[in-house]
Amino acid sequence: MLRALLYADDPGGLSSMTAAYFLYSDFNCPFCYAMHERLHEMNLLDRCEWRGVQHASHLPRPMKPWQGSLGAELRHEVAVVQRLAPGLPIALPPGKPNTRPAIEQAVALLRHDPSHAMAFVRETYRAFWCESKDISDTEVIRQLVEQVGGSPESVGTITDEDRRVAQEWEAAWHATGQAGVPLIVSPDHYLLVGCAPIEDVRRFFARSN
Repeated sequence: MLRALLYADDPGGLSSMTAAYFLYSDFNCPFCYAMHERLHEMNLLDRCEWRGVQHASHLPRPMKPWQGSLGAELRHEVAVVQRLAPGLPIALPPGKPNTRPAIEQAVALLRHDPSHAMAFVRETYRAFWCESKDISDTEVIRQLVEQVGGSPESVGTITDEDRRVAQEWEAAWHATGQAGVPLIVSPDHYLLVGCAPIEDVRRFFARSN
C-alpha cells in the first residue's frame, strides 16, 4: 500500500463536511464511476468526502466524438471496467466531456444544498456512463439537479467561492503526488489508487476502524 503525507492543512475542505476519507474522482473516468458504485454498495460513501477533480481539463465543451486511437482507448477503458466490475451498468459513450461545469455544480450543491449533493454526483456518473449524456451541457446539469430534488435556481449559479473550493480540491489532489483517479486518502495519509478490488477496499477502510 502506498503511503504519502497529503498536506499540512486541508485547503480543499468544506466547513460543513467532516468525513474522514477524501475521495478524488472525475465524472468522465470509468474507473471513478465503478469505484463510486462499489463504495455505495459497500456502504462506505458516507465515510468519504467526495472531491471532483479534472484529470483531463483540456477536453472540449460541448463533448466531441472520439475516433481513431482515442476511440480505441475509450473502448479499452470500458472493457477493462467491465472486467473489474462485472454487472456494473455501463455503455460506451461517443467521447468524453469536459467536467468542469458538473464539478462546479457539485461544489455548489455540497456547500448550499448538501442533502441533494451526493445524489447529484451519483446520477451525473450514471447520466454519462449509462446514457452517454453530455454532462458539460448546462441543460443536462439542470435536469440532473431537478431529478434529485435540487432547486433549479441553483443551476449555473456558481460563486467565486465555489470555484475557489474546486481549485483547492485540484491543488490538494496534485499535492498527493498521484496523477490518476480515483484516489482515496485515509485519515493517516495512506492512499488507495485506482478501482481497487472489493477486498482491498475493505482492508483499506478497516485500517482506521
